[in-house]
Amino acid sequence: MATGKKTLDRLLSRAGVCSRSEAQACIRAGRVTVNGRVVRSIDTWIDEVRDKVQIDGAPLRARGKQVWLLHKPVGYVTTAADELGRDTVYALLPADATWLAPVGRLDRDSSGLLLFTNDSDLANAITAPASKLPKVYEVTASGPLRDEQLHTLRTGVELVDGPTLPCEVERRGDDAATTRLCIVLTEGRNRQLRRMLQAVGSQVLSLHRVGIGPLRLGDLAAGACRQLGADEVLRLRDAVARRRSARK
Repeated sequence: MATGKKTLDRLLSRAGVCSRSEAQACIRAGRVTVNGRVVRSIDTWIDEVRDKVQIDGAPLRARGKQVWLLHKPVGYVTTAADELGRDTVYALLPADATWLAPVGRLDRDSSGLLLFTNDSDLANAITAPASKLPKVYEVTASGPLRDEQLHTLRTGVELVDGPTLPCEVERRGDDAATTRLCIVLTEGRNRQLRRMLQAVGSQVLSLHRVGIGPLRLGDLAAGACRQLGADEVLRLRDAVARRRSARK
């Protein structure tokens, strides 16, 4: 396929105006025209130079690539809309930020660092299994966990979708009822930490993500968000590239 040609849904996504799924919904709803004609097929090939694409009657203009960091509180779901009417993370972002897509997820009962971007290539690189980008969590688990249980967490736990990769586990403190841990994962399966703790006879009481790659949540207040600076985005890209190169 000639350089400069993309399917219509990919063109909208790469322009940073919406996510790939949102682009497909816009096209099917008849909101997108190509050379003055409504196009409803997401697989339509577009020449970026010659074809004139409009969305809602306005010419398609690429947004600058942005990455935002949100301190997600407990009680919010990581989606743009929720069929159960629960609060979503988009209520915490700037009002016009619907064109940003979350990079991975945090479940409703978890809190901490959550990234959003309109750079689909960067998002895919971060979430791809091959990236092995470390993610740092502060966890409060039920029960005073024994050293043997922590060793099992570190070396790999057998889950229904296969054994987990080795990870870093540091005991931060405990009492008669709980154990506080810092855990660093390099994979991101659905509710992985909760399932890992359950597999060793415990359960997660609280889960808070404080780091992704070189990024740290720092003292950003719960519910607040900020746009990453160019230097932070560069460090994030470099970290992903180094991880992927190390796997080759």
